Amino acid sequence: MALAKAAIMAAARGKMVTKAILNTLACLTLIFPPIGYAGDFTLEDLDGNTHRLTDYRGKWVLVNYWATWCPPCLNEIPELINLHSDKDNNLIVIGIAIQSGSSYKVADFAEAHHMNYPIVMGSRDVTAQIGIANALPMSFLYSPAGEMVSRHDGELTQQMVESAIIKHLN
Repeated sequence: MALAKAAIMAAARGKMVTKAILNTLACLTLIFPPIGYAGDFTLEDLDGNTHRLTDYRGKWVLVNYWATWCPPCLNEIPELINLHSDKDNNLIVIGIAIQSGSSYKVADFAEAHHMNYPIVMGSRDVTAQIGIANALPMSFLYSPAGEMVSRHDGELTQQMVESAIIKHLN
């Protein structure tokens, strides 16, 4: 009887360990999303418009984490404006404001800097869908098929994005 009880206890501990490992792996996937096909994200911008990755199938999507107080983020704004404006590149930019104050402050900042792409307020819900920002700025590039093909920590230029697209196409 004691042997049977010991076997049941060992099996129960094994299930708890397995569950703990699976939970840890699930958390790590949220923190460090794998390069590859992304789950669909749903983001609401400052104008109340909803943006889903699946809505942009057939287009390149660049999701950019930034902050109003971040000098490299400010440096890349003109590049992102150009990328979003260039209809020949088949690309949309979505900016996600992290730690930048109220939505009113971010909206005023975006208007003052002529940011012509959708701006989303960063939150835990947003980072759970896209990934956690390890640095600012930080960008994720999705292919027209919805595949995350690139993640870049730090300042981004139009040429860098175009090179990443060409590299993926080859």
